[in-house]
Amino acid sequence: MNMNRAIINDIDVAYTVEGAGDPVVFIHGLAEDLHTWRAQQRALGGRYRSFACDLRGHGMTTLGQCDGTLAQLGNDLLAFIGQVSGPATVVGFSLGGAIALWAAAERPDLVRKSVVLGTSSVVGHLAVQFYEERIAQAADTGSAAFREAMRADTEAGLFRARESLDRIVAARLAAVGDGRGYVNAARAMMGLRAEPLTPRLSRIETPVVVIGAEHDRFCPQKAATILLEALPGAEFMAIPDAGHLMNVDNPDAVTRALRQALAD
Repeated sequence: MNMNRAIINDIDVAYTVEGAGDPVVFIHGLAEDLHTWRAQQRALGGRYRSFACDLRGHGMTTLGQCDGTLAQLGNDLLAFIGQVSGPATVVGFSLGGAIALWAAAERPDLVRKSVVLGTSSVVGHLAVQFYEERIAQAADTGSAAFREAMRADTEAGLFRARESLDRIVAARLAAVGDGRGYVNAARAMMGLRAEPLTPRLSRIETPVVVIGAEHDRFCPQKAATILLEALPGAEFMAIPDAGHLMNVDNPDAVTRALRQALAD
């Protein structure tokens, strides 16, 4: 798997490329990086040419002049597709799913299909409080408070892989780095309270597959239902025995679901 870099808008984007075939772009969630999709890139490499990139301020991608909006993150994705991958299917997890849907509504010529996992198009007041707390704590990502919060959030996102908690938390902290990208993305998600993504979904002209985890406490079935009601042609697939961090809890099931979603 090759590591690459590209200047996209005002940021230096790190991304990996694997395989040959139809292009697929993988977008990670909050407090993650491109390594989230390593298993899927390898498993699907015989049929697809996949790209996994670090979002603005996450992993090895620079922060640039961020503005804390989903629109900016969506435009980063569209620029990456336009400059690097070419028109593609976009697979996004959680935050990445929201970015994928925003981009699909904006440029159906670039986003051929969207596959979104553990994704919400609107957040409630409790989620806003959660993001506000994490933004305040992320002012010092080396503090005990932030590290404990990240550990608690990670544990809450798992259903059966809790024996790997320490390793997963360490990887997420590494992806967060100095916290500025985390704060930027958290603000973008918090913005879905005042300006939900839901009304924009009717503008999506290309296929959408919604994937939900059986035991997701952060994006429960209600979140998927909202998406499916706004996207009457969308397909739904469920991942059993998994919490929100489904690609850690049940990676084989996620790979099978993606293989089917991409082939349909």
